[in-house]
Amino acid sequence: MPTNRLEAFSDGVLAIIITIMVLELRAPEEPTFHALGASATSLLTYLLSFVYVGIYWNNHHHLFQLVGRVTGGVLWSNLHLLFWLSLLPFTTSWMDESQFATPPTVVYGVDLLMCAVAWYVMQTTILRAEDEQHRLRAALGTDLKGKLSPVIYVTGILLCFVAGWVGVAVYTAVALVWLVPDRRFERFAGSPVA
Repeated sequence: MPTNRLEAFSDGVLAIIITIMVLELRAPEEPTFHALGASATSLLTYLLSFVYVGIYWNNHHHLFQLVGRVTGGVLWSNLHLLFWLSLLPFTTSWMDESQFATPPTVVYGVDLLMCAVAWYVMQTTILRAEDEQHRLRAALGTDLKGKLSPVIYVTGILLCFVAGWVGVAVYTAVALVWLVPDRRFERFAGSPVA
């Protein structure tokens, strides 16, 4: 099966996730800059989650430019990823409304961790379906960022027990590392499918 249906479905789900997150934002009750400033935490929390969804969308797009075939396992592993991403509006809202209380900030971190695990599972499932010499395998290389991110998420989750904002700072650091599109995929996207 070609990848276009999977990509279109994933794009639609990610667009809905972003829409739900923005609908969670509440406009200030008063038309003043001071009231807008009071909403700054909500806007920044939304921005962090928006960036995460954007990172997954961008890397998903690049990854599937290198995928030769989609199997049932690839479809299910993609749905697994979309499930964890679809929880971001809930975990973002809860973390924001609690003003970074420990349990919601931990749950937000666990959601990010599970997104990373689901990405790894999907990537592994794709590799199993592809030829040993496939360009995706070459593009991934050692995948250092992909392997370190879950470790950093766990660190951030544990640091939430010190202070919620410290955990959020760690989650932000991971997002900043991934903000630049993965050049490995871009280099191999122009080469023919193996």
